[in-house]
Amino acid sequence: MTINDIQQEIIDEFSIYDDWMDKYALIIEQGNALEPLDEKYKTPENIIQGCQSRVWLQTDYRDGKLYFQAESDAVIVKGLLALVLRVFNGRTPDEIIGTDLRFMKEIGLTEHLSPTRANGLLSVIKQIRFYAMAYKAKEEKS
Repeated sequence: MTINDIQQEIIDEFSIYDDWMDKYALIIEQGNALEPLDEKYKTPENIIQGCQSRVWLQTDYRDGKLYFQAESDAVIVKGLLALVLRVFNGRTPDEIIGTDLRFMKEIGLTEHLSPTRANGLLSVIKQIRFYAMAYKAKEEKS
């Protein structure tokens, strides 16, 4: 499945609901399905700056692809992380860098998140893209 296929799948899942309380419930459900992050990765280096709640992001690079694990102490944020990881996990640096995350706007996230949550989510996405750029540069050197 391509990144755009996954984004469309998320858009389709959310399009079933008109009420934002139902959409929030779906986000929370996604977060509850997220694998818990191993305690050894809950380090200061893995904390995302700019988030109101605590968010940890662990990144692994294998066979030219990035794999992410994340966790938050806030249930909504954990659900948002699950959605973003669903799109980016197992992708090449180029795929991550070149992706327009349209699903967030299309499901209405951008207008229904508080400014602090939206900033936190953007910080997570920026960090994921930063890792992608760093691994791409490392690849090009070798």
